[in-house]
Amino acid sequence: MCNRYVSPDQAAIERFWHVGRHNQPQWAREIFPRAPGPFVRPGASAAPRELVVGQWGLVPWFAKTAKLTYSTNNARSEELASKASYKQSWLHGKRCIIPAWSFDEPCWETGRNVWWNFRRADGQPWGLAGLWNDWTDPQSGEVISSYTMLTINADLHPLMSRMHRPDPKLPPDRQDKRSVIAIEPGDVEAWLQGSIDDARELLRVPSVEAMEAGPKD
Repeated sequence: MCNRYVSPDQAAIERFWHVGRHNQPQWAREIFPRAPGPFVRPGASAAPRELVVGQWGLVPWFAKTAKLTYSTNNARSEELASKASYKQSWLHGKRCIIPAWSFDEPCWETGRNVWWNFRRADGQPWGLAGLWNDWTDPQSGEVISSYTMLTINADLHPLMSRMHRPDPKLPPDRQDKRSVIAIEPGDVEAWLQGSIDDARELLRVPSVEAMEAGPKD
Protein backbone atom coordinates (compact mmCIF):
# COMPACT_ATOMS: atom_id res chain seq x y z
CA MET A 1 0.00 0.00 0.00
CA CYS A 2 1.17 3.54 -0.70
CA ASN A 3 0.83 6.13 2.05
CA ARG A 4 3.11 8.92 0.82
CA TYR A 5 3.93 10.47 -2.54
CA VAL A 6 5.32 13.68 -4.00
CA SER A 7 3.05 15.69 -6.27
CA PRO A 8 4.03 17.88 -9.22
CA ASP A 9 2.93 21.50 -9.11
CA GLN A 10 -0.08 22.77 -11.02
CA ALA A 11 1.89 24.01 -14.04
CA ALA A 12 3.59 20.63 -14.51
CA ILE A 13 0.29 18.75 -14.27
CA GLU A 14 -1.43 21.05 -16.75
CA ARG A 15 1.49 20.74 -19.15
CA PHE A 16 1.98 16.98 -18.98
CA TRP A 17 -1.69 15.90 -18.98
CA HIS A 18 -2.94 18.68 -21.28
CA VAL A 19 -5.32 20.14 -18.74
CA GLY A 20 -6.60 23.68 -19.19
CA ARG A 21 -5.66 26.23 -16.54
CA HIS A 22 -7.96 26.37 -13.54
CA ASN A 23 -7.79 28.23 -10.26
CA GLN A 24 -7.33 25.44 -7.76
CA PRO A 25 -6.53 25.43 -4.04
CA GLN A 26 -2.87 24.81 -3.33
CA TRP A 27 -1.63 21.48 -2.05
CA ALA A 28 1.51 20.35 -0.24
CA ARG A 29 4.42 18.85 -2.14
CA GLU A 30 4.26 15.66 -0.06
CA ILE A 31 0.79 14.10 0.03
CA PHE A 32 -0.36 11.91 2.92
CA PRO A 33 -3.70 10.12 3.51
CA ARG A 34 -6.67 12.46 4.13
CA ALA A 35 -4.68 15.48 2.94
CA PRO A 36 -5.74 17.43 -0.18
CA GLY A 37 -4.12 16.36 -3.42
CA PRO A 38 -4.63 16.90 -7.16
CA PHE A 39 -6.08 14.44 -9.63
CA VAL A 40 -7.06 14.53 -13.31
CA ARG A 41 -10.47 13.28 -14.39
CA PRO A 42 -12.71 13.58 -17.48
CA GLY A 43 -14.09 17.09 -17.79
CA ALA A 44 -17.35 18.51 -19.01
CA SER A 45 -18.22 18.41 -22.71
CA ALA A 46 -16.25 21.59 -23.43
CA ALA A 47 -13.12 20.33 -21.64
CA PRO A 48 -11.93 16.74 -22.14
CA ARG A 49 -9.96 16.77 -18.86
CA GLU A 50 -10.04 18.75 -15.65
CA LEU A 51 -7.74 19.16 -12.68
CA VAL A 52 -9.42 18.72 -9.31
CA VAL A 53 -8.12 19.02 -5.76
CA GLY A 54 -9.69 16.59 -3.32
CA GLN A 55 -9.09 14.48 -0.25
CA TRP A 56 -6.77 11.50 -0.62
CA GLY A 57 -9.14 8.94 0.85
CA LEU A 58 -12.33 8.30 -1.09
CA VAL A 59 -15.60 9.22 0.62
CA PRO A 60 -18.18 6.73 -0.71
CA TRP A 61 -21.72 7.70 -1.63
CA PHE A 62 -23.22 6.01 1.44
CA ALA A 63 -20.98 7.76 4.00
CA LYS A 64 -22.74 9.71 6.74
CA THR A 65 -19.72 11.96 7.26
CA ALA A 66 -16.57 12.81 5.33
CA LYS A 67 -14.44 11.81 8.35
CA LEU A 68 -14.33 8.06 7.90
CA THR A 69 -13.26 5.65 10.62
CA TYR A 70 -11.52 3.39 8.08
CA SER A 71 -8.84 3.91 5.43
CA THR A 72 -9.80 4.45 1.79
CA ASN A 73 -6.61 5.99 0.38
CA ASN A 74 -5.72 2.66 -1.31
CA ALA A 75 -8.12 0.30 -3.09
CA ARG A 76 -7.31 -3.27 -4.14
CA SER A 77 -7.99 -3.48 -7.86
CA GLU A 78 -9.20 -7.07 -7.47
CA GLU A 79 -12.08 -5.83 -5.29
CA LEU A 80 -13.29 -2.80 -7.23
CA ALA A 81 -16.42 -4.44 -8.60
CA SER A 82 -17.45 -5.93 -5.26
CA LYS A 83 -16.31 -3.70 -2.39
CA ALA A 84 -19.00 -1.22 -1.36
CA SER A 85 -16.65 1.74 -0.90
CA TYR A 86 -15.42 1.62 -4.51
CA LYS A 87 -18.08 -0.29 -6.46
CA GLN A 88 -20.13 2.70 -7.60
CA SER A 89 -17.11 4.73 -8.71
CA TRP A 90 -15.75 1.75 -10.66
CA LEU A 91 -19.05 0.81 -12.33
CA HIS A 92 -19.80 4.44 -13.25
CA GLY A 93 -16.38 5.01 -14.82
CA LYS A 94 -15.15 7.53 -12.24
CA ARG A 95 -11.50 6.85 -13.01
CA CYS A 96 -8.73 9.38 -12.55
CA ILE A 97 -5.01 9.96 -12.90
CA ILE A 98 -3.02 10.81 -9.76
CA PRO A 99 0.14 12.75 -10.74
CA ALA A 100 3.27 11.91 -8.74
CA TRP A 101 6.94 12.69 -9.18
CA SER A 102 7.67 9.80 -6.85
CA PHE A 103 6.10 7.50 -4.28
CA ASP A 104 7.55 5.80 -1.21
CA GLU A 105 7.34 2.19 -0.03
CA PRO A 106 8.79 0.47 3.07
CA CYS A 107 11.42 -2.26 2.67
CA TRP A 108 11.99 -4.67 5.58
CA GLU A 109 14.80 -6.79 4.14
CA THR A 110 17.22 -5.59 6.83
CA GLY A 111 14.74 -6.40 9.61
CA ARG A 112 13.72 -2.78 10.01
CA ASN A 113 11.75 -0.28 7.95
CA VAL A 114 13.88 1.41 5.28
CA TRP A 115 11.90 3.78 3.08
CA TRP A 116 12.50 3.40 -0.65
CA ASN A 117 11.70 6.08 -3.20
CA PHE A 118 10.31 5.19 -6.64
CA ARG A 119 10.66 7.50 -9.64
CA ARG A 120 10.19 6.93 -13.34
CA ALA A 121 13.40 6.00 -15.12
CA ASP A 122 12.55 8.39 -17.99
CA GLY A 123 12.33 11.40 -15.66
CA GLN A 124 8.63 11.98 -16.33
CA PRO A 125 5.98 12.05 -13.58
CA TRP A 126 3.98 8.96 -12.75
CA GLY A 127 0.32 8.93 -13.70
CA LEU A 128 -1.09 6.58 -11.07
CA ALA A 129 -4.47 4.90 -11.47
CA GLY A 130 -7.24 6.08 -9.16
CA LEU A 131 -10.97 6.36 -8.63
CA TRP A 132 -12.80 9.51 -7.55
CA ASN A 133 -16.12 10.50 -6.05
CA ASP A 134 -18.00 13.72 -5.25
CA TRP A 135 -19.84 13.35 -1.95
CA THR A 136 -22.50 15.82 -0.79
CA ASP A 137 -22.75 16.59 2.92
CA PRO A 138 -26.41 15.95 3.84
CA GLN A 139 -26.34 18.69 6.47
CA SER A 140 -24.53 21.57 4.74
CA GLY A 141 -24.87 20.64 1.07
CA GLU A 142 -21.09 21.02 0.63
CA VAL A 143 -19.66 18.88 -2.17
CA ILE A 144 -16.40 17.16 -1.22
CA SER A 145 -14.23 15.63 -3.92
CA SER A 146 -12.05 12.69 -2.97
CA TYR A 147 -9.98 9.94 -4.56
CA THR A 148 -8.32 6.59 -3.90
CA MET A 149 -5.13 5.11 -5.35
CA LEU A 150 -5.46 1.65 -6.89
CA THR A 151 -3.10 -1.20 -6.02
CA ILE A 152 -2.48 -4.65 -7.46
CA ASN A 153 -0.83 -7.86 -6.28
CA ALA A 154 2.95 -7.78 -6.83
CA ASP A 155 4.09 -11.09 -5.30
CA LEU A 156 5.86 -12.07 -8.53
CA HIS A 157 7.34 -8.67 -9.33
CA PRO A 158 11.14 -8.69 -8.87
CA LEU A 159 11.22 -5.27 -7.20
CA MET A 160 7.83 -4.53 -5.65
CA SER A 161 7.71 -7.98 -4.01
CA ARG A 162 10.65 -6.82 -1.86
CA MET A 163 8.62 -4.01 -0.31
CA HIS A 164 6.52 -4.13 2.88
CA ARG A 165 6.96 -6.37 5.91
CA PRO A 166 6.61 -10.06 4.99
CA ASP A 167 4.18 -12.36 6.76
CA PRO A 168 6.28 -15.29 8.10
CA LYS A 169 3.21 -17.54 8.05
CA LEU A 170 2.79 -17.26 4.26
CA PRO A 171 4.98 -18.51 1.37
CA PRO A 172 6.77 -15.90 -0.80
CA ASP A 173 4.29 -16.20 -3.66
CA ARG A 174 1.23 -15.71 -1.40
CA GLN A 175 2.20 -12.59 0.53
CA ASP A 176 -0.16 -10.24 -1.30
CA LYS A 177 2.54 -7.60 -1.62
CA ARG A 178 0.98 -4.55 -3.29
CA SER A 179 2.02 -2.10 -5.99
CA VAL A 180 0.57 1.08 -7.40
CA ILE A 181 -0.67 0.94 -11.00
CA ALA A 182 0.90 3.30 -13.54
CA ILE A 183 -1.09 4.55 -16.53
CA GLU A 184 1.33 5.21 -19.38
CA PRO A 185 0.87 8.43 -21.39
CA GLY A 186 -0.50 6.56 -24.41
CA ASP A 187 -3.13 4.85 -22.24
CA VAL A 188 -4.51 7.91 -20.45
CA GLU A 189 -7.51 8.33 -22.74
CA ALA A 190 -8.43 4.64 -22.50
CA TRP A 191 -8.22 4.84 -18.70
CA LEU A 192 -10.24 8.03 -18.34
CA GLN A 193 -12.81 7.54 -21.10
CA GLY A 194 -12.73 3.88 -22.11
CA SER A 195 -15.00 1.03 -21.12
CA ILE A 196 -14.60 -1.04 -17.97
CA ASP A 197 -12.98 -3.74 -20.10
CA ASP A 198 -10.54 -1.17 -21.52
CA ALA A 199 -9.67 -0.04 -18.01
CA ARG A 200 -9.32 -3.56 -16.66
CA GLU A 201 -6.64 -4.29 -19.30
CA LEU A 202 -4.51 -1.51 -17.81
CA LEU A 203 -4.50 -2.92 -14.27
CA ARG A 204 -0.91 -4.14 -14.05
CA VAL A 205 2.30 -3.60 -12.09
CA PRO A 206 4.76 -1.13 -13.68
CA SER A 207 7.71 -2.83 -15.35
CA VAL A 208 11.06 -2.90 -13.58
CA GLU A 209 12.53 -1.02 -16.53
CA ALA A 210 10.14 1.89 -15.91
CA MET A 211 11.36 2.32 -12.33
CA GLU A 212 14.27 4.11 -10.74
CA ALA A 213 14.22 3.03 -7.10
CA GLY A 214 16.40 2.92 -4.03
CA PRO A 215 16.60 3.77 -0.32
CA LYS A 216 15.82 7.37 0.56
CA ASP A 217 18.73 9.56 1.65
